[in-house]
Amino acid sequence: MGIIGRILRQTRVSYNAPVILTFTVMASAVFALFSITGTSFYHLFSAPTEFRLFSPITYFRFVSHILGHQSMQHLSGNFMIILLIGPLVEEKYSSFSLLLMIVITALATGILNIILFSTSLMGASGIVFMLIILSSLTNFRRREIPLTFLLVITIFLGNEVISSFNSDNISQFAHILGGICGAGFGLFFVNKR
Repeated sequence: MGIIGRILRQTRVSYNAPVILTFTVMASAVFALFSITGTSFYHLFSAPTEFRLFSPITYFRFVSHILGHQSMQHLSGNFMIILLIGPLVEEKYSSFSLLLMIVITALATGILNIILFSTSLMGASGIVFMLIILSSLTNFRRREIPLTFLLVITIFLGNEVISSFNSDNISQFAHILGGICGAGFGLFFVNKR
């Protein structure tokens, strides 16, 4: 334990990606709340199925649905990817920009879900796909399209179109919209440079 102990004493843990880490902690806390209370708070963390103009909860749910997950597998599947890709994206675009992108993607997904579908929506899959597409655009330059971006888009869209024919309770709509948001944000930031 001599050399390992010395290394551990000299190393400190840093909160390197505040938006991604806080997002992870919040989603984990919501899942813990579900595990303890059952379905009591379930409706607060799923996208609304009908619009109630004077209900503040409706507006909260347009964004809060990204914090709710139905199972540990659902939560860990999403956040394994978010924790892998998110810190790189947060470092590239800044914490504030990433927070704004997450909120806009969640809001767009929540609003379009209520307009187009009668089913509820829960989970951070749209954010996962936003980050995947956004990360493939990190070294995008004007008049140059990275081959990795084209491959990710082709594989991603192909998989989502094929999966949309399955009856599996997975919202391919949220995945596709998250990917579209990621591409839009990536192109926006490239044009700002």
